[in-house]
Amino acid sequence: MNLQQLRYVLEITRHGNHLSAAAQALNTSQPGVSRQIQMLEEELGFSIFVRTRNRIIGATPLGEHVIDIARRVIEDIGALRSLHDQARASDRGTLTIGTTHTQAKYVLPRVIASFVERYPEVDLVFREGDPEEVCQMVEDGVADFAIGTETTKIFPHLVKLPGFEIQRSVVACLGHEILTVDKLTVQEISKYPLIVYGARHSGRSKVMKAFREAGIEPKISLSAVDADICKTYVELGLGIAILADIAFDPARDTKLCARSAKDLFESSTCFVTMRPAAYLRPYVLDFLSIVSPALTPAMVRETMRSARRRTDAEA
Repeated sequence: MNLQQLRYVLEITRHGNHLSAAAQALNTSQPGVSRQIQMLEEELGFSIFVRTRNRIIGATPLGEHVIDIARRVIEDIGALRSLHDQARASDRGTLTIGTTHTQAKYVLPRVIASFVERYPEVDLVFREGDPEEVCQMVEDGVADFAIGTETTKIFPHLVKLPGFEIQRSVVACLGHEILTVDKLTVQEISKYPLIVYGARHSGRSKVMKAFREAGIEPKISLSAVDADICKTYVELGLGIAILADIAFDPARDTKLCARSAKDLFESSTCFVTMRPAAYLRPYVLDFLSIVSPALTPAMVRETMRSARRRTDAEA
């Protein structure tokens, strides 16, 4: 048994049990991957995957344990490599962050400005996606951590650290009636076509929940992946938008106006999502504390230790 075989197991799982896709990601051949998995199964004495007509369709019960162990082993190897890098330089390296468009544009600029001033030798890499996609980047080892709101999909192998709350506003063109109505209600908002976030954003689900509870079916004129696209189409007169407070910038959005709707729609939590076995380099801890004062080094370390203890207990 070797690390390469464990990586093959994880890649097959990550690619939906498709051997060809896993082989392509690993830059090797499909027969080579298949043979290595068979050799590992022979050594273990049981099947890791369920097969039908030479196709993998899932993991066996024991195979699920193998996948969990393989994930921990690979993560621990990554942590050891991080320790090696740390021993060479405590203030240099590369930090890859999975982030949503809203966080990248409206939250992270102040964080990056402060961080770069302190750690000019750290290379920062952004990988953008919706909240679910950036968490998947972390699980796949593509990003060191992710910054985004809640996800519908559960990521049991990741740790979510709550950073801060995000309230909502109604955004409309200057002079729009919704901005001057005496009392803002979901009934008043539903009189106009709505522009909202895409289905995998927690903002959309929480907005739609408020309408459902009021027995209202609003007219959705457009769904968009990020706030800037939503605001572009508000300016074109396609409707009004319900967006995160932080996504409205009076200095830039001069053709628009925002009105707080925090009493109408449930807030979202912005999380930092990490792998439990991740090595917390000092500059990572500093970055997180700039993102949110609640993410102190002591709080982050203790949360990560607790997550690792739970993982070990479940194993």
